[in-house]
Amino acid sequence: MNGKTGIQKITLALAALLLAGTCAISAFAAKAETFTGEVSDAMCGAKHGMSDKAACTRACVKKGSNYALVVGDKVYTLQADDANKGKLDKLAGEQAKVTGTASGDTIQVSKVMAAK
Repeated sequence: MNGKTGIQKITLALAALLLAGTCAISAFAAKAETFTGEVSDAMCGAKHGMSDKAACTRACVKKGSNYALVVGDKVYTLQADDANKGKLDKLAGEQAKVTGTASGDTIQVSKVMAAK
């Protein structure tokens, strides 16, 4: 019975490694894309409560909302590091190109630049 237990342990360990490797490959398989849209905030999306879109975006972010990117009728919540948050702040209410990995309605931001 010890032989089978040892083989079973090895089989389980190999299965766990295979599963972990598959998950890691899936995580790296997600491609970065570039989205062009208006920098907003997740609370307001495309419809701001203030007439000044930039001021409204900054006020909502200051109150805890995430930045967002409005692309047509779709609003993506942006997850960004501090450097990219600074760029998003400068582009609040303006058109921007955001590069990152999308998952549902969220983009993990890797790069932000003004749209030309």
